[in-house]
Amino acid sequence: MYKIVKKELFSPVTFLWEVEAKDLAEAAHPGQFVIVRLQEGSERIPLTIADFDKKRGTVTLVVQVVGKSTEEMSKLPEGAELKDLCGPLGIPSHVKETDGKVVFVGGGLGIAPVYPILRAHKGIGNYTISIIGFRNKDLVFWEDKFKQQSDEMYITTDDGSYGRKGLVIDPLKELLAKHKDIKEVVAIGPLIMMKATADTTRSFGVKTIVSLNTIMVDGMGMCGGCRVTVAGKDQFACVDGPDFDAHQVDFNELMKRQRRFVKEEKSSLEKYHHECELKKAGKI
Repeated sequence: MYKIVKKELFSPVTFLWEVEAKDLAEAAHPGQFVIVRLQEGSERIPLTIADFDKKRGTVTLVVQVVGKSTEEMSKLPEGAELKDLCGPLGIPSHVKETDGKVVFVGGGLGIAPVYPILRAHKGIGNYTISIIGFRNKDLVFWEDKFKQQSDEMYITTDDGSYGRKGLVIDPLKELLAKHKDIKEVVAIGPLIMMKATADTTRSFGVKTIVSLNTIMVDGMGMCGGCRVTVAGKDQFACVDGPDFDAHQVDFNELMKRQRRFVKEEKSSLEKYHHECELKKAGKI
């Protein structure tokens, strides 16, 4: 069993877990993910490792409520135990020294998996620039953590309630035009954001890496749910990634495929809410 030693709420639908998992924390690298099961028979939930502490033996996970299983997860209190925590899985992000600058673009919950990659680059002496974007001020988190690891940092919000009004690609375009020594861009967030980032950097000829952690289902290479076309060939995000060359990813196909379980997810969540109401009423 894996104990939740810390729980922190970022918003009504976003929360952090710090979980005791000594062996996993010791083996973890930036860019990898884990699979969580709350109890016997529960759904397998792939989650990117947002942070890890080898000394304390903990891994940090940041979760957004989007369906039945993540809503169940949000109700677990600090001190609760998880049935399974499998990992680390996936190929670690490739981090190397560069004589130029590296830009990190995070959208919403995507800033969590960006953070350990940013920290690794800063740790080896690379010049780091961070751009993090949110829908509004109430959803902003980890601003201080990013400032500590960034030589330059920019925050955007869709509604202008904090930082700069607009999308993350707005400052990205300006930075690419201003800094001719940008060697790499790392982007993690919603598919539409990663696609926009790839479209923006392509014209500048800047290497761009995206993490396709959000499209996983099984997480072990068995279900084929995370299939993605990269450079015209089939790849699987869980075993061949989750990091890929953004300029080689077929995002149009990927965004269509990501919508394939919407009906089932909605039905599962409605059934879960109905069962919760019956339990409250003492009928089950």
